[in-house]
This record gives sequence, C-alpha cells and structure tokens, in this order.
Amino acid sequence: MNRRRQHKKEPLLTGWRFVTVCCVIVLAFAALFARTAWIQVVSPDRLRMEGDMRSLRTTVTSTTRGMIMDRNGEELAVSVPVQAVWADPKQIHEEHSLDNEQAWHALADVLGLPRDKVLSRVDNPKRRFVYLQRQVTPAVAEYIRKLRLPGVHLRPEERRFYPTGEINAQIVGMTNIDGSGIEGIEKSFNEWLTAQAGERRVRKDRTGRIIEDLGVVAEARQANHIQLTIDQRLQALAYRSLKRASEYYRATSASLVMLDVRNGEILAMVNTPSFNPNNRSQYQTFRARNRAVTDTYEPGSTLKPLIVVSALENGVIKADSIVDTSPGWMRLGGKRVSDTRNLGAISVQTILQRSSNMGMVRMALQETPEQLTDTLYRFGLGIDSGTGLVGESSGLVPQRRRWSDIERATLSFGYGLTVTPLQLAQSYAILANGGVRYPLTIVKRDEAPAGEQVIPKQHADSVLQMLETVVGPGGTARKAAIPGYRVGGKTGTSRKAIAGGYGSDYVGVFAGMAPVSNPRLAMVVIMNEPQGDKYYGGDVAAPVFAEVMSGALQLLNIRPDGAQDEQFQLAGVGE
Repeated sequence: MNRRRQHKKEPLLTGWRFVTVCCVIVLAFAALFARTAWIQVVSPDRLRMEGDMRSLRTTVTSTTRGMIMDRNGEELAVSVPVQAVWADPKQIHEEHSLDNEQAWHALADVLGLPRDKVLSRVDNPKRRFVYLQRQVTPAVAEYIRKLRLPGVHLRPEERRFYPTGEINAQIVGMTNIDGSGIEGIEKSFNEWLTAQAGERRVRKDRTGRIIEDLGVVAEARQANHIQLTIDQRLQALAYRSLKRASEYYRATSASLVMLDVRNGEILAMVNTPSFNPNNRSQYQTFRARNRAVTDTYEPGSTLKPLIVVSALENGVIKADSIVDTSPGWMRLGGKRVSDTRNLGAISVQTILQRSSNMGMVRMALQETPEQLTDTLYRFGLGIDSGTGLVGESSGLVPQRRRWSDIERATLSFGYGLTVTPLQLAQSYAILANGGVRYPLTIVKRDEAPAGEQVIPKQHADSVLQMLETVVGPGGTARKAAIPGYRVGGKTGTSRKAIAGGYGSDYVGVFAGMAPVSNPRLAMVVIMNEPQGDKYYGGDVAAPVFAEVMSGALQLLNIRPDGAQDEQFQLAGVGE
C-alpha cells in the first residue's frame, strides 16, 4: 500500500501549452480591440453608411398641377386625386401571394384586365416594381386595398379633369398620364403649371415609422394657375351654334373666333370636330388640332375691306369715289375676271355691299404690290400673332420680285394668300377699333396693353360704315343682321386649291363686328367644305355669326344701337 502511494504523481502543467493558450486568448482580444478601434475611431464612416442605408429615407411632398380658369374664374382644367396600383414581384413570390387565386381573379376583374396579363407582369421574382394600372378611381383603390394581397400596393397620384369637355378641348389641351402637357395651353404653359415636389430627409425604423426628421433636401415650388381671356359662357354658346351648323351643312370642319376689339383679348375660340379630353379613347390628332390657329385658308371676299383701306390710304380713291366696273368683266394674262353681272359705275360702298370683283381689280391695279402687301402686314396677316398657342401658323402673304396683273387682281379679292381665322378676326378688330392694333392674347393680362395705330382712323371708320351696308338690304350678308343692333361685316366664299388649280370644294366665311356705333366685338366664322347646294359664306357662316353675336351682346350687357330700339325707346318715353 505504501508503495502505491509512493508511485502516485501529481498532474503537471506543461509550460508551452499554457503559453500557447494564453497567447491565443490575448491575440483574440487584441484583434477584437483593434477591430473595435478601427470601426469606432479610425474608420467609422462605413458603419454609419451601413446604418443610414437601412434607416435613412427621402420623402417627397405631394404636388398639384395648377388650374386653368376662364376670365370669370370658372375651372377649365383641374387635378383630382387618384391612385396607382403597383406590385413588388419579389415580395409576391416570397410570400406566395399567387396562391390566393380567387383574390387575383378579383384584382384582374376590377382593373378590367385579363388575369393572364396581370400575372405575366409579376412573373419575374427578381423585379421589385411594376405598374398594374395607373389612375384608378378611389372606389377601385379601396376595393383593391381590402383584397390584402401581399406585394400589391397603392400610391397616390393625380389625374387631370376637364369640366367643360369638348367645348374647350383644343384650347386647353390635355396632359399625358404622367401629368405633362401634350396639347393646347397645357403644353404651351407646361412649366408654369407644373409644381416642383419638395424633398425631406427622415430616419425610419424597421416598421416604416418616422423617428427623426433630418431637414429639407429640396424646397417645394408651388404650381401657378392660369386665367384665360376666354369667357366660358360665350365659348359654350359659340360651340353649340357652330357644331349644329357644321353638322347641318355637313362641313368637314368649322372654326369661330371672337375678339374684344378694345384690348385684343380672345373671348371665344371653338372648332369642330372636337373630342372629349376626359375620354382618351376618343383622341385623334385631327380632332385635337386647334384649327383656328393652325389651319390656313384663302380669305376670299373678306379681304376686300382691307384692300379698300389700302386704296384710300394711297390716294387711289376717296370714300365717295365712283368706280366704273363696265362691262362687268376683263381678261388679264389670258384669264377672265368678272362679276355676276355688269354693275356699271358704282360707289366704293356699293363695291363692298355687292362684293364686286371688278371694282376691287380696278383699285388694285392702280397700286403697287408693295403698297398692297404692306397694308396686309399692318393688319397682322402673314405674321405670328404672339399668343403662344401650339401649332400656330403665320399664314402666307406672297412676296415676289415681279407681279403680273392677274396676281394683283386675284389678291384684291382674296386669292393667292392664306390666313388663319385668328388673323382674319384681328384684321376686323383693327377696322372696328379705328385702325388701332392691340397684341392678341389668350392669357388674362393685369393691365391693358398699349395699342398701335396701324392705319389712319378716318379710313378705318369709313370702311366700317361701308361694311354696315353689306348686312343691310341689298347686301350679301342679310342673314348676319341682328335685331336691335347695327352690324358690319363681309361675306367670303373661296374655292379650295388643289394641285394644278382649284377644285370643287368651297370655304364659306363671314367676318364682322358689332355694334357699329361703338364696336366691342369682332368675330370670324369659317365653314370648311360644306356639302350640298348652300356653300356661300352668306348662307352657311352668316347665320352662325348672327346667333352667336346676338347672344354675346346680350350676355355682356352691351346696349342696343339699332334704329328699331331707338324708336322703341322714344315711344316708351312718350307713353
């Protein structure tokens, strides 16, 4: 027993193993300390960046596009809140959202899309964002929200709404699905109407709640509203009358422009055919064109008052001159120019009243081409009106080195040049305003602009008095007369040019102003290619002028100046 006790040994601690273990522990702590020091002291930015990537977010403030209003504040274009439906395909596949087939059927039905088409948009699990449908109504959005489909989300956006529909479609225009203007005022003033969204930097927790507001990244810029010179009451009246007449005469298109002669403001501008900008399925490019500023026509006899002004100004005639139109026709350059019958020696007033081509040719041949074209330019023909409307044409006033007699002759009764309805309306506004031209505008001005005297007042007034006889007995525009008001104007009927000459289609025009005693409004009505037996301006355009002008004078509370009203007032006083 003692021997066993003697052989029992105590355990020994091997020195090198102990040292090795201690070294490893010390090195591990040193590495951890070094790593901690590196992260916290030497290079802390990366850790902060990793944290920020998981918590920092930029939020965008909602913005609303500016409104478009008429001169009285009535809304013509507004933005309404809607929702966009979007999906996260990766989340859909990770959470097995597609297993709920009934809900996906309901989603496809409410969106009005085939189920296969909806599923094809979310079949790629690597994608994180895809639109299912834009601009859905609040009711549809609420239905989708109640489906509670994982991976299907809603986001707020705006949709442009046009309360007046097709009446103002070509003027106001419309926006695309992203809210950028693509037609009309929406396009011309897109930057002015567009708001700039503001951005804020925030910190969010894992549930998406904002726990810290870090400040503004970009300041928001509010949208601006636009107030047009259009009077919606007159616009609706003009569109209704023009549409009814164009359908009755089966015209290819028609346009009407009404101006305030005192300041150049456009009070009404309508075209047919039109479209409803709230229903994109009706959109066609030819319907969206604002024909009052884009389409040009040979004005025909409506140019004659301007040529008479030129003749008066250049001393060719006087207001009371007599012009011999016998024998009622002449041949120039192998071509015949004639009246419907021989009117003989007639006054300048009768030349306009009876629309004598021969009388106009006699005057025009005594002027130089430069004198004629200079007068037309001063009336605003052949130049841009400056309204800024999309697609506006400047028309064409011919410039030639050599003019033949037949070219001067045809120019005198409205052939060989082209004008827009807006330009022709401006010309008659200048006549009505004593020869003063105001810059045209479609946007309401804060202050009235300064006018420019472009033709002598006495000549403008003389021609205005002559134009009143055109609407009276013996004139070509008796259908343009308005009971109780003195009206002046001129009819025009021109054949449409085709390759190699003129075809069988016509353009019927009437341009006029009222009341003659104190002109306030100038208007042009154009019927393009009316079908049937009636195609003269006095038949197809003058009645539209009378209906719209009569309504406008009453709506604007403009006092009657006709002889009938004077007699009525005197009779009333006597009683």
